Amino acid sequence: MSSKDTELEPVQVDHHEDCDYDDPELKEIRMRVREMEEETELLKGLTGEETQTENSKTGPPRPLSPEEKQEADKRSVYVGNVDYGGTAQDLESHFSSCGYINRITILCDKFSGHPKGYAYIEFAEKKSAEAAIAMDESVFRGRTIKVLPKRTNTPGISTTDRGGFRGRPRGHRGNFQRGQRPRIRPYRSWKHKPLE
Repeated sequence: MSSKDTELEPVQVDHHEDCDYDDPELKEIRMRVREMEEETELLKGLTGEETQTENSKTGPPRPLSPEEKQEADKRSVYVGNVDYGGTAQDLESHFSSCGYINRITILCDKFSGHPKGYAYIEFAEKKSAEAAIAMDESVFRGRTIKVLPKRTNTPGISTTDRGGFRGRPRGHRGNFQRGQRPRIRPYRSWKHKPLE
């Protein structure tokens, strides 16, 4: 084979846009492609706006002021003796007659992940919390539950402080318990000399 046989001659194609528009099928396909591109751009714009609003809604909650916490606690109840298999949906259906529920919190052990047996329910209105308190000693999943108003935590005050003495005792008693006496040790020298 010679080099002439391997060389290809460039092909000249006449590109006339008028010819492309003459074919009705091509014209219809191009219109569909344009419509799909416009819809895609429109959807991209919508999804971008939706993700921004979703991120603003699902972002980290802003910290509440002490007044807002007290207001939320007035609309909340403590539910004790909750069945370990109970879910937030079960509690919501049980307390749905009281009013609109903002949030249900079932506390779990941080190491095992198992429920501790109590929950907090925050309602939209204070009247709803009062109606929930009236459901005290009702039966939830075969157990009698305890419903009380949620107490407001006061910073710096601990309910587990039992009083009493902490630290090292002072005075003449030393580290001895009641009734114990100090043990007096006789003097011993470090060098033991044999008796003669």
